[in-house]
Amino acid sequence: MRISIVGGGPAGLYFADLIKRIDPRHQVTVFERNRRSVTWGFGVVFSDRALEFLQTDDPAMFDYLMPHMETWPDLTIVHRDTRIPIDGNGFAAVGRLELLNLLQARAEGQGVDIRYETGLDALDALAEADVVVGADGVNSLVRQLHGSDFHTRIVTHSNKFIWYGTSQVFDSLTLTFRTSADGVFCAHHYRYSPRMSTFLVEVDLPTWERAGFADMDAEQTMRYCEAVFAPDLDGHPIVSNNSHWRQFPAIWNDRWYHGNTVLMGDALRTAHFSIGSGTRLAMEDALALARAFREAGEDLQAVFARFEALRRPPMEKIVAAADASLRWYEGMAELMTLTPYEFAYSYMTRTGRIGEAKLERQAPRFMAEYRRHVG
Repeated sequence: MRISIVGGGPAGLYFADLIKRIDPRHQVTVFERNRRSVTWGFGVVFSDRALEFLQTDDPAMFDYLMPHMETWPDLTIVHRDTRIPIDGNGFAAVGRLELLNLLQARAEGQGVDIRYETGLDALDALAEADVVVGADGVNSLVRQLHGSDFHTRIVTHSNKFIWYGTSQVFDSLTLTFRTSADGVFCAHHYRYSPRMSTFLVEVDLPTWERAGFADMDAEQTMRYCEAVFAPDLDGHPIVSNNSHWRQFPAIWNDRWYHGNTVLMGDALRTAHFSIGSGTRLAMEDALALARAFREAGEDLQAVFARFEALRRPPMEKIVAAADASLRWYEGMAELMTLTPYEFAYSYMTRTGRIGEAKLERQAPRFMAEYRRHVG
């Protein structure tokens, strides 16, 4: 089969590798608009539970990636300068560009043709493909060129976030909440290499407006954020990589495929970054689509229907949890009056998927401290 994959991110590259492993005779081409060495952002993070799927379903890929990961056993929440470790929440992280390079090497080793600096502006360029996979992210051209065929719904949420990096190296995935005269700030930060960390700053819309970020240039914005998080950065600067303020788009497609075209990753649906890595979800999509091809052969409608049957039920649950988490962040200013342990407990139970009993089993040390401080 001739398989054209639009998008050279984790979803597209991993699926390209998987489908060639199923049948090396497939002619697989990946179209990527950027240069080979270019990506935006800094690190990507996986929870231990998120990596369990990879260890189970593709142990060879798990063993290939893990030596490049930074790992730690706990999540940390900082509120009112109180650091609260929460056990039972291990994570691993890797630089986004390093991950892409690793996946590129695997795919090319399987004979995948990756065409960089190749943007597509019409579906005509894919006319000879037997299968088209839209793995081209939030602003998916594949999805847009199909008009209403996928029945796309997009809701843009109000909070603003900006994805920075820093040379300050943190010992765990940490959520730090601080206030300035303008409002409430949250930093999501974690190391992804021995020398660098991701440092994502999130604010609600009233804070963003009061701070005057709309009138600041990139340098002024970085200096402002450095001042807010000075106690956490310890003199280290934050750095930009095409960093600018964004608002999270919640994307859902009622139809997952049309004709010979199927969507995956962020092109298909998004889940707020506060509940898990979009990279993890994209790689799970790739595994599920590859499994569908193994099970249904070359009957594309059967393949796509099987893919949707495998992924839709868990994704509906994940998206519901992500929406609940997103709403928690949109209301974080009202929660700042809570004591540190009350605040941490509110965070851990924000999606409704974890209640007190489950938290007792998952994070017994945290719950013991929570009871000692809160009663």
